[in-house]
This record gives sequence, structure tokens and C-alpha cells, in this order.
Amino acid sequence: MPTLNMVQAINLALREEMERDDRIVLLGEDVGKDGGVFRATDGLLEIFGEQRVVDTPLAESGIVGTAIGMALYGLRPVAEIQFMGFIYPAFDQIFSHATRYRNRARGRFSCPLVIRTPYGAGIKAPELHEESSEAFFCHMPGIKVVVPSGPYVAKGLLLSALRDPDPVIFLEPTRLYRMIREEVPEGEYTLPLGKARIAREGNDVTVIAWGSMLERVLKVLAPYDAEIIDMLTLSPFDEETVLRSVRKTGRVIIVHEAPKTCGFGAELAATIAEEAILHLRGPILRVAGPDVPVPLAKLVEHYLPDGAKICAAVDELLRY
Repeated sequence: MPTLNMVQAINLALREEMERDDRIVLLGEDVGKDGGVFRATDGLLEIFGEQRVVDTPLAESGIVGTAIGMALYGLRPVAEIQFMGFIYPAFDQIFSHATRYRNRARGRFSCPLVIRTPYGAGIKAPELHEESSEAFFCHMPGIKVVVPSGPYVAKGLLLSALRDPDPVIFLEPTRLYRMIREEVPEGEYTLPLGKARIAREGNDVTVIAWGSMLERVLKVLAPYDAEIIDMLTLSPFDEETVLRSVRKTGRVIIVHEAPKTCGFGAELAATIAEEAILHLRGPILRVAGPDVPVPLAKLVEHYLPDGAKICAAVDELLRY
């Protein structure tokens, strides 16, 4: 079994599924000749040709709009947006069209589209290259929001996304692209969308994270008896797994790198308060990015939730 990083796992998933299903078409800026900005599509142009791996102009609205048309006419497009901070020009196409076709057609038609985009801070890139705005998409009914946390889950989740009948936005944490290596099986295996996983069992406190924050939480909370949940899918999210863990531990901390105000952690906190408040021993705490734009390289580690902030929150909650 090969040991791969996340870029390699994503590339493997795309190659294997393109071999299995000739309806899959890749399109985006530099996805062909250059293999994508992070080389996630490297080598696929040589295998599948220019009809299925399409280099596009720098026009995110056009990329997604074209992909929507492909999906409605029977293809399975995978649109790559180079960085999440570049996706905003495509909001109208995603929100006004891709997310609405099943409802608009009263279930007769769907829009099987995957939008892949690197997201998150920690690679010391320029402005708009390290955004973490997943909450925007979680507020859009009709689209699934998926965030892998390592190579193994990245392949399994991407295969499921590629086969889903509805649009999926697949957020790939840039900080993890080459940080983690795991055994990733060749051949088919899928992981269900909409299901979280218990990354580590524990009894004293539930810590919820996703994307690159999972790696940080697992590392800094090794001395604690913490149950750590990897969300994997943010919309629709796995209420059952979250609530079961919260009822078990009685304490919960949510860690994400997006700004705190109206971040997806707020939705988790509200759901826990509505469904499990009588099981809580203390307040629901959020450790998140500050309500400022992602800073440039020298300050980015001050922006991200670090070990000290995460441990301080756990220590505070354990006093209740």
C-alpha cells in the first residue's frame, strides 16, 4: 500500500475515477499543462487529453458557470479554483444556480458538480491566498461542504463527492498538502459524506475541529483525556456524533481558523445548546481566528489558533 501525502491522494482519486467514469472533466486555471498550482492534477493531461483536462482563463465565474452547464448536460465536472480567496467572483453562479437546480426542477434534475479549492492559512502566501470562509457555503442550502484532514480521508471523501448527485465544495487545507503522509489504498474505497469521525476517544472534554486544525488539536492535546471529533463534512454535519460525544463528556470546545464571528463554530455551538444544554458542565467555548483579514506572513501564526490558546481553553473548561 503506498504512503502518500494529500496532494498525491487527491491526484490518485481523480485519476482512478476518471478511468472509471468518462463523464468526469477537469477544468480550472493551470490544471492541465502545469498540473494545478499545488500539482494536484499533475500528469492527468497526459493521460486523459485536452478534452477532459481543460486549462481555463482566469475567470472564476466563468469556470463555475461552465461547469454548471456541463453538469446539467450529463457530464461530471470538477472545477478547481486556485485559492479559496479567489472564489468570491463565482458566488453568484454557486448560490443562484448550482445550489438551486434540484429545488428549481422539483427533483427532476440535479447538478453533479465538484468545486475543489485549497483553503486556510499557514503557508505564508499573499493576501487572498489563505482564506477560510467555509461558513459562507454552509449557509447555502443545496450544496455539500467537505473538508478532509489527511490523505486517507481525502481520497475516500473525494471519490464520494465525485459520485454525488448534487454539488459539492471540496476544501483542501493547504497547510496539510505535504505535511502528513499516510497509507492510502489504491483502488476503490469511499467515505460517506455527512459523517464525522472520532479521531481520538476521551472522557473529560469534547474538542471539535476540521481541516488543518485537527492536526494541531491532536498534537497539543496529547496529555489530555480529550475526545476529538474530525467533522469531515460541515454541511450537512453529523449532529448525532457531535451530540453523543457532548453528552458523554459534558464539556465542548470548538476550534477553527476562520474568524470567530459567524464562523461555522457558532452553528455547532447553537445546535449543542439547543439539543444538549442539560448535559453541559460549563460554557461552550470557541477557539478561532480573530475578526480581521488573514495577515501577511510574519503575523499569520499569531492569527491561527495555537497550542497555547487551545490548551488554555481546555484548562479553563476543566475547572467547571
